[in-house]
Amino acid sequence: MSVGHRKGSAIFSGFRALGLYSNHLPHVVRYHKRHREFYVVTAVGKCFHTYNVKKLGIVAVSNALSGDITCLAADRMLVFVAHGTIVKAFARSKEVVHTYKGHNAEVHLLQPFGDHVISVDRDNVVVIWDVQSEEEYLQLNFDKMVFAVSAIMHPSTYLNKILLGSEQGGLQLWNVKSNKLLYTFSGWGSGVTVLQQAPAVDVIAVGLASGQIVIHNIKCDESLMKFQQDWGPITAISFRTDGHPVMAAGSPVGHIGLWDLDDKKLISQMRNAHTTAIAGMSFVHGEPLLITNGADNAIRVWIFDAPGGGGRLLRSRMGHSAPPTKIQHHGQNGQQVLSAGQDGTLQSFSTVHERFNKSLGRGSINKKKSKKKGLQYDTMKLPPITAFASETARQSDWDGIIACHRGYLIATTWNYQKTSMGAYKLEPERFHKDRGLNVHATAVDITSCGNFGVVALSTGHIDVYNMQSGMHRGQYGKEKAHEGPVRGVAVDGLNQLTISVGADRLIKFWKFKSKELVHTATLSSSPASMLLHRDSGMLAVSLDDFSINIMDIETRKIVRKFSGHRGQINDMAFSPDGRWLVTASMDCTIRTWDLPSGCLVDCFLLDSAAVSITMSPTGDFLVSSHVDDVGIYLWSNNTLFNLVSLRPLPSDYEPPVVTLPGTCPAQDLDSPEADEEPSDEMIVYESPEQLGEQLVTLSLLPDSRWKNLLNLDVIKKRNKPKEPPKVPKSAPFFIPTLPGLVPRFAVSEGQNAEEQSKIVNLGVLAQKSDFYMQLEDALVSNNYSSTVRLLKEMGPSRIETELRSLAPEGGGSLDVMQSFLRMIGSILDSKRDFDLAQAYLALFLKLHLKLISEESTLMEEAAKVLGPLEETWTHMQMLFSQSLCLLGYMKSALL
Repeated sequence: MSVGHRKGSAIFSGFRALGLYSNHLPHVVRYHKRHREFYVVTAVGKCFHTYNVKKLGIVAVSNALSGDITCLAADRMLVFVAHGTIVKAFARSKEVVHTYKGHNAEVHLLQPFGDHVISVDRDNVVVIWDVQSEEEYLQLNFDKMVFAVSAIMHPSTYLNKILLGSEQGGLQLWNVKSNKLLYTFSGWGSGVTVLQQAPAVDVIAVGLASGQIVIHNIKCDESLMKFQQDWGPITAISFRTDGHPVMAAGSPVGHIGLWDLDDKKLISQMRNAHTTAIAGMSFVHGEPLLITNGADNAIRVWIFDAPGGGGRLLRSRMGHSAPPTKIQHHGQNGQQVLSAGQDGTLQSFSTVHERFNKSLGRGSINKKKSKKKGLQYDTMKLPPITAFASETARQSDWDGIIACHRGYLIATTWNYQKTSMGAYKLEPERFHKDRGLNVHATAVDITSCGNFGVVALSTGHIDVYNMQSGMHRGQYGKEKAHEGPVRGVAVDGLNQLTISVGADRLIKFWKFKSKELVHTATLSSSPASMLLHRDSGMLAVSLDDFSINIMDIETRKIVRKFSGHRGQINDMAFSPDGRWLVTASMDCTIRTWDLPSGCLVDCFLLDSAAVSITMSPTGDFLVSSHVDDVGIYLWSNNTLFNLVSLRPLPSDYEPPVVTLPGTCPAQDLDSPEADEEPSDEMIVYESPEQLGEQLVTLSLLPDSRWKNLLNLDVIKKRNKPKEPPKVPKSAPFFIPTLPGLVPRFAVSEGQNAEEQSKIVNLGVLAQKSDFYMQLEDALVSNNYSSTVRLLKEMGPSRIETELRSLAPEGGGSLDVMQSFLRMIGSILDSKRDFDLAQAYLALFLKLHLKLISEESTLMEEAAKVLGPLEETWTHMQMLFSQSLCLLGYMKSALL
């Protein structure tokens, strides 16, 4: 597979999503008989989540569908979801087991009905399906102008009957088995939005678009009582079943009304239960617990244990109700991600478990006034956070987070430990007289010690504040630091330098303490943002021409320039070691640049552009947030647990489209793609035995196999035992082994010790070894490769024995000695195993020097070996001398 057709990102793979809990669809409550536990199911985009009510811990995440879920329902065994015109049934809250096709319009209502499931689409077609066979059992068509179906329910104890509500206000009771309309209810002059079974048989609650709730007896067609809410159409209704005659009704503005059915009056209001419409509401059967969810991405469980009838929040799971604007890791363990959203809140999401999530709340000018007025009418709330910086060094002593807000002058501090807004509002005194000026904070940073915060403004001013006292500690520049808005500010790791970049295309270096200007550099284009990697001293500056400059703050020179993005660069992130720079752009790509090589090594395309990215301090995850998406997505770093070969990508590289990860961790599936041959990107480089024929190559054998061949007699003398070994009285059973480097068992010939002859067989002593016979064969074939290989496998003592036996007095011959010298010559000619050739030749000469000097054939062969030996060694000695001379000069010379 070529680099130009890579299937996905080589470095990053989707892991999971954080902060997704609910959308605008009502939830479903299920009861598990075996577990004896209630579960709540909520839809999130293309999949649904299952939580236990006891702790609101996530239990299961379904497999993703091809489109967003438009409707959700469940019975005892299955969960039914609709997406588009298709209805699917999930088993075990995980996989699809049934699919129902037949609608021509989007399905918006679902009702489980025993062995059947009923679906209603936007064309006003009601279809009853057989659950197991997936066949259509019955189809009902209604005229939209007369009866547009808007609600559906099955009245308790009414066999084979369903009740349909319409936008025109009428109700119809149908027998689906006989396909007959049994009764028509005239309605109350307003469209039906909700139908809910009351605890009493024959009684239902009807929620109307006018805000009216009617408690109606369908057996007698008689209205028992009516209630009116002034918050708009009724969105959800639920009844308490724990002995209290209370009905709860939801509204589009997020309020919940609690009605006493005995006294027929409103007993309590739960205002701002959600910031958006109440999508779903369910009382847990037999318990004083109310579960609500809404489009504000929150699930809340309320408990009714206090006098007055109102509920208090027991537990909740909530994410951002509007897309995040900026995300950043907090701390060095990489387990917390701080996220600022367009909803004005600052939240902390844990990558380990949801129970560690925190909400630091919404920014407010005056907390006390905000609490009195309530969230809905809070005129004191601050705009969304656009940039923030955090530090853990002194967060237990004072505020450790500093933030600036959209179009707002004052920078705010936040306290992570207290999970709240901090004590100070950082505002320069120069603007106290005229606050009407269009001045706002553009960038912030906090020092690594946690003592100082730096705030940059749109007027070009840069101010320093003490984080402990909130006091102003000076500004950079006599009047202004830059002419025009400041686009970025950063402080190095040792509080020596402050670096700022402005719309005037200047990068300025200031002494942090004395506020003195040290250096100024000019950029080729107007900068958009800036990021400093404190450990490596690398400063990344994104420009308005979609390019990136990398500056070394030590030399204060631009060391790398990257171009390739086709849209505004939204955010940048360095890897912990400073080797990679990851950039996200409005062209919907996330690119990874390798700083040492200056190349683009990875790029992938997403369906929606990443607004903000951050790399974990441990390097295990890249985290991203996206346009019009409230989720935060984790991408695992493949290089930590897999072998990834990174190669520069060509300029015309077309990135593959990668889907965003789901809520549950990605699992390896048995797909046919897994059995494909590995791509050329993953091939591991294997070094050849010899890089070049002209290069001298050493063997890879350990030194103990050849270095001490000349000193074997000394070693044997030193290791000679002082007394003979004693045989133990009762030795354990061991299979005898043969001597050698590779352990081998000695296989007996089946003869007993008593039958073995004690007479020495001289024929056995005179037997030739394998090495001896291979030398004889090589005289004819002139191929010594197998002979050298056999010699490599021997130990030092065996080598000495073999070389001694080559002489005529040891049972050898002059021809075999000549063959050995030719073997050394062949090794020197091939320039391989140079160290072994030297050691073997030295031992051979030590053992047989006298005999060689007396035999003319051996002298001629030794002379042939001497030529290549001297030539090779002279060349190597010259190279060694050159290197040593150059090294000595570099060490001693004054450069």
